Amino acid sequence: MPSKERRIARWEHEQVVEEVQRRLDSDPDAMRRRRETVEHPFGTIKTWMGATHFLMKRLRNVAAEMALHVLANNLTRVMNIVGNRA
Repeated sequence: MPSKERRIARWEHEQVVEEVQRRLDSDPDAMRRRRETVEHPFGTIKTWMGATHFLMKRLRNVAAEMALHVLANNLTRVMNIVGNRA
């Protein structure tokens, strides 16, 4: 015989997930814009610079390693845009 009590479990951060989903539903092109602007540099860093995984451990070291990859990517972009005038 089934119990008369029912329990509903809800994840602590479920409200955040629902808010993100509402934002995406209100602006369906948001993910397309994100792919065009944000995902491309990460793909470039992984593919062209060979950064498929981090070599360091600990958050501080990984953050520094990532900062160097981003700096190298930005310098490469600047050189491609400005050109090599030297």
